[in-house]
Amino acid sequence: MPSVAVLDMTGKKVEDMNLSDNIFGAEVNKTVLHMAVVNYLANQRQGTQSTLTRAEVRGGGAKPWRQKGTGRARQGSTRAPQWIHGGIALGPKPRDYSYSLTKKTKRVALKSALSAKVEAGELIIIDNISFDEIKTSKMAKMLEDVSACGKVLVVMPEVDEKVIKSARNIKGVKTALVNTINVYDILNSSKMVASKEAILKIEEVYA
Repeated sequence: MPSVAVLDMTGKKVEDMNLSDNIFGAEVNKTVLHMAVVNYLANQRQGTQSTLTRAEVRGGGAKPWRQKGTGRARQGSTRAPQWIHGGIALGPKPRDYSYSLTKKTKRVALKSALSAKVEAGELIIIDNISFDEIKTSKMAKMLEDVSACGKVLVVMPEVDEKVIKSARNIKGVKTALVNTINVYDILNSSKMVASKEAILKIEEVYA
């Protein structure tokens, strides 16, 4: 059973917290993690890129020269792909890149990501994350005190506007709720900061 120190917002140790073996002590499945990351990135693609085919380029309605007798190759339009200003052959068109993974695969990937964070010592648990006002400097000071630098994922049990707005202007810091965390954000962060309540809720939801 993995154990992680619980800190207060000033970085002082409050207690040790035993984490669920099923969620935070699972075997890290790198294959499934890769599948989950590729799936997430594919689902983020807009798929709006588009090129004009020869049918969509303006002009080219008249045959440029007669079929025979000129010594030149036969041409039917100046908008064929081989012409300058012609259409694009086999170019990209709007499409949907998204696809879904099975529920079991998603669950294994999430458990692997959380376990990898604990294994690497990159999970920081804080007894309670709360501010009496929206203040970016307070959030920055808290992250500094708990040694969370670089890309940081702050996980909360429920929506807290003061915490979210205090973190949104800090470069590399992203906030998420227990029910919105994903494998990509977890792996993409150098530190994962979560409140004790959020950890308990993760264990409850994903048990």
